[in-house]
Amino acid sequence: MLARPVSRARAAWRAVRLIAHVAAGLWTVWRHFPHGDEAIRADRIQAWAARALAVLGVALRVEGQPPTHGPVLVVANHVSWLDILAIDAARPCRFVAKADVRHWPLLGRLVAGAGTLFIERDRKRDALRVVHHLAERLQAGDVLAVFPEGTTSDGRSVLPFHANLLQAALATGTPVQPLGLAYRPRAAAPEALARHDAPVYVGDDTLLASVWRVLRAHDVAVHLRWGEPQTADGRDRRAWAADLRAEVARLAGLPPPPA
Repeated sequence: MLARPVSRARAAWRAVRLIAHVAAGLWTVWRHFPHGDEAIRADRIQAWAARALAVLGVALRVEGQPPTHGPVLVVANHVSWLDILAIDAARPCRFVAKADVRHWPLLGRLVAGAGTLFIERDRKRDALRVVHHLAERLQAGDVLAVFPEGTTSDGRSVLPFHANLLQAALATGTPVQPLGLAYRPRAAAPEALARHDAPVYVGDDTLLASVWRVLRAHDVAVHLRWGEPQTADGRDRRAWAADLRAEVARLAGLPPPPA
């Protein structure tokens, strides 16, 4: 659903504040991240993401227990560019994202500066490179986050999961933690199935149009529901991906995927 929008003047003021906040983030990435301690960097990312949600007028609701330490691979459904901000505001992660995210205006530089791994999804060889890099980071104890759908959805269901990125967890014996993500009106109860469509970023939508739609919305809440970490327990990556897809759908309050 799309609720009554805020005035254009208020949305424009939010936009000005957001640009200033992004500029401050770029300064932090340039000035402090190259030589900063990993824990301090994570704290800065979390604080910046939480403030960005506040500037956008998006409330954060969290259920369950985010990972306290790595190694762990977080798998989540993917609805919007806001997903990364929401997850980082709850628990900073190193993300795997499509290569074109790197070219987003301003935000692309921030995402890259936060340590995101970029993948050319149309190139099988590049996927293998990223899997090897993921395995290295998991062995180093990182908390990584991936969107196995490979693209954004309209938030009404969870698309099939690509299983290749799970190979890194299989190869290193790393647990995977499912995360369900949903956008709802602020007044909606956690168990409600109501949706807020303003953050949806899908199809031919442009990033700027999507950002403006969020800036004009006044009652958006992002709900994150963390599941329990799990190991493969003898499943191959395709079977594990199917089970994780079903669990993410349940956590997000979405219909179960077809068998």
